[in-house]
Amino acid sequence: MNPVLADVLQVTALITALALVHRPLGDYMAAVYSSPKHLRVEKWIYRSVGANPDAEMRWPAYLRGILIFSAVGVLFLYVMQRVQDTLPLSLGFQPITPDQAFNTAASFISNTNWQSYSGEVAMSHVTQTAGLAVQNFVSAAVGMAVAVALVRGFARSRTGELGNFWSDLVRGTVRILIPLSLIAAIILVACGAIQNFGDIHHVTTLTGDQQALSPGAVASQEAIKDLGTNGGGFFNANSAHPFENPNGLANLLEIFLLLVIPFSMPRTFGKLVGSLKQGYAIVGAMGVIWFAAVIAVTWLEYAHPGTASQLAGGAMEGKEQRFGEGASSLFSVSTTMTSTGSVNSFHDSFSGLSGGVLLLGMMLGEITPGGVGSGLYGMLIMAIIAVFIAGLMVGRTPEYLGKKIGSREIKLAACYILITPALVLIGTAVAMALPDGKEAMTNIGAHGFSEVLYAYTSGSNNNGSAFAGFGANTPFFNISIGLCMMLGRFLPMVFVLALAGSLAEQKPVPETAGTLRTEKPLFTGLLVGTVLITTGLTFFPALALGPLAEGMTS
Repeated sequence: MNPVLADVLQVTALITALALVHRPLGDYMAAVYSSPKHLRVEKWIYRSVGANPDAEMRWPAYLRGILIFSAVGVLFLYVMQRVQDTLPLSLGFQPITPDQAFNTAASFISNTNWQSYSGEVAMSHVTQTAGLAVQNFVSAAVGMAVAVALVRGFARSRTGELGNFWSDLVRGTVRILIPLSLIAAIILVACGAIQNFGDIHHVTTLTGDQQALSPGAVASQEAIKDLGTNGGGFFNANSAHPFENPNGLANLLEIFLLLVIPFSMPRTFGKLVGSLKQGYAIVGAMGVIWFAAVIAVTWLEYAHPGTASQLAGGAMEGKEQRFGEGASSLFSVSTTMTSTGSVNSFHDSFSGLSGGVLLLGMMLGEITPGGVGSGLYGMLIMAIIAVFIAGLMVGRTPEYLGKKIGSREIKLAACYILITPALVLIGTAVAMALPDGKEAMTNIGAHGFSEVLYAYTSGSNNNGSAFAGFGANTPFFNISIGLCMMLGRFLPMVFVLALAGSLAEQKPVPETAGTLRTEKPLFTGLLVGTVLITTGLTFFPALALGPLAEGMTS
């Protein structure tokens, strides 16, 4: 089959599957978060942690729950890595060094899953399953809980109560993530992904060399790694490894898992605020940017100059050889435009301009469609910015979903969109000014700068992918990127929840003839423009020094 035709059919199948699931999954998640009943297993969990799931929380209490839960998770995962040699099923692996253990704990608790280690030769069975995989579930559930809290801020009035964090956390995990992950893991096993707790196998290769093959509970971790937009691979090669990604069907399933919850959550938003059209406007903006990026990266990779690339039909170095150029491009765009970080090819091998598109996908705030929960609340923040801009143009107080966007709301939204750019640019500048940054670069010039910029963009935006030529396993980068991951995850949540509380306290404003219709295609276009312009003005100088300079000279 013609490779281009195969790529078109693959994207068509993916979009069709996402469209078919959008309504039932979105409605189901809305029902989960609005149900007054608790399952028996949920009641047991509440009793074990001493939580009252029916007690409504104002935003400071909701935030305290998130921070306490996450702090305990960081400590637990850090200690587990430091003592993994004393735990069962250790496979003979030594404890993780203090700086790398901190980096990994911060990474998985913040839903980033940045990895400065090779999982198959560093992490034991217990650390992988009881540590990393568990955090894949709960860190994703935290993001979904914050998104639902913000939606309640729009839906409620004359109250500062946003629901109960413990209830939202447990429901997201028990009723959404676990069942879907179970189904996905079974399909992956059927496709050929491994799932066991065996010992390391030593085999002799065709050349007579010895090779160690690491077993593990790969399929179950792979399922939640993608579904929860986590991205931490069991193996260093991540989804390019045949044990994680056995064939073309598994590859397409993993891309589907990356996108299914983020693209369905706008339907949940529309259902909870009582206007499905509002959800369609949000998912439309997400889809337009995602689809444009897929086209751009695929075209740039097929058109990459050079005799070798032309003979191969594309720039195949570092790509997934089993599936072709298109599948690598589709996977890379989907993983950088969600907060996943899972990869089936080396992003470091992409051309300068297509690598710039991947960087831009993260710099947008990963809202197209973004991570589970974080993509929705990030896009809703951008919607507030968009209606504020529209209000300035027509000279009236902006409104969104019947709530006035006053000075307090716009200040909180502005603080939100400034956090990650500050972390990215300051982190990159400090690294480039110190010997550590230059020594970690395996390339010189614009591409070497792009490696450092990508690292801090990925960490601060809670993505986790990397330009793999970058040597990040040093105390400086483990600590600095670890701090960026923590700040990039939890500081934005402070402003999101404060904004949700402010909106929930407001009295609804009736629609008038001058009210901006935010469910119309015109607003979707305004929202897309706001996202691109805001990011472009912020990051264009850095992009010009890295991927743009590389692309113009290659």
